[in-house]
Amino acid sequence: MRILLGAQSCGFGPISKLTAVSRALDGHYRVCAGATVAADFAQQNADAFDELIDTGADAGALDREIQLADWVVSVMDADLVFRAVTAGRPVMLVDSLLAFWKLDTPAERIAELCDRSRRTGFATLAEDLAGLSPHEQIYAAHLLADVSAAQNFPGAAERISRLYALGATRVHLTGPIVDEPALADVPREADDAVDVMINIGGFKNFLLDYSRNNEYLRLVSRWVPDLLSDWPGFDRISVCGGGYAGDRAARTVIGGRVAEFHCLPQRTFIPAVASARHYLLTPGLTAIHESLLLGHLPMALPEQHYGHITNLEGLSGTVLERHGSRFAGLIEDYQVPADDFDGTAAIVRHVGRLLEDDTAYARFRRGMNEHLEAFTALDEATRAAGVAELRALLHGPSFSSLLGGILPAPAGQLIGEVR
Repeated sequence: MRILLGAQSCGFGPISKLTAVSRALDGHYRVCAGATVAADFAQQNADAFDELIDTGADAGALDREIQLADWVVSVMDADLVFRAVTAGRPVMLVDSLLAFWKLDTPAERIAELCDRSRRTGFATLAEDLAGLSPHEQIYAAHLLADVSAAQNFPGAAERISRLYALGATRVHLTGPIVDEPALADVPREADDAVDVMINIGGFKNFLLDYSRNNEYLRLVSRWVPDLLSDWPGFDRISVCGGGYAGDRAARTVIGGRVAEFHCLPQRTFIPAVASARHYLLTPGLTAIHESLLLGHLPMALPEQHYGHITNLEGLSGTVLERHGSRFAGLIEDYQVPADDFDGTAAIVRHVGRLLEDDTAYARFRRGMNEHLEAFTALDEATRAAGVAELRALLHGPSFSSLLGGILPAPAGQLIGEVR
């Protein structure tokens, strides 16, 4: 089969999940279509796909590929679902944030709009759903897709029950959506292991970019050299993220100790995380799941965007949440509205204010050192208990098994089988 794959271009979370899905579909012809940060990640992990198409360079390419596809798989890209439905192609929606989406429009009204589009053969779909917010459109995509999967998180099961009550017939709760073969039996020791791995993810989204609204990147670039200065026991620090891909890579040396800023391919990155003495990450769910499957308790860095705040709130009371760092405790007069866009914009402003005030930055630096001191002092039993409690909270049915029950496998192979 020819399968068209696409992901919401918002950080590395959606596209990394899409890459994991594609690897589980080995044996089919897998076409990845995307733009900006999704296209960048796919290019860096091109071995997971058979063909890559940058839709930012060819506006008509997406619709042409939909017509050619036997199946379409979308990770949180509502527009791709709508286009596939309109074209009469079977489509699967994969969603790791079902509990997060904010609905200002009543769910019943969203369902009514979807039903109206069905009655017209989806001829008026774009018009019918145009008034919905981006969050509401993803909710609508669950109702319109032939099948959807929602990664488990507090609140996801309740949202699935509501979708069924509104007429959905194939919405499945699933466990972690990650590159399972790459995470299996990864050695925890390596000759090139770093003392600290810092994962800041893809960074680029609807507001943040590498060259604008990039205050968080500027803060990391300022703080990591100070981290080398303040922690003489850290000889090697690796900072990995989309903001340091290609010619944006950098290297800092202080007293013979080194910090590398770069962006590693996923299957190089995962072993590097596994062998690192300490792992710090911005609290995106994909990165957290990968760490848990490696048996590695991470420390949460302060939030890049509003979604990171809600992720930690959803994990309230866990070892990860209790030992995570947040800007609320590191920046004075820190207030963030409970909104995806406005909340993220407020974070950008607060970090910009921090960077302009040396006294405020010194407070941030001290606070991060205090968090690190507490985190690095955790014993192995506490770390193991922290991993276990999160695994119990976030577990769910195997995504690979679910995928195998939806998409036909190539002859002689089970979907998800390691070849």
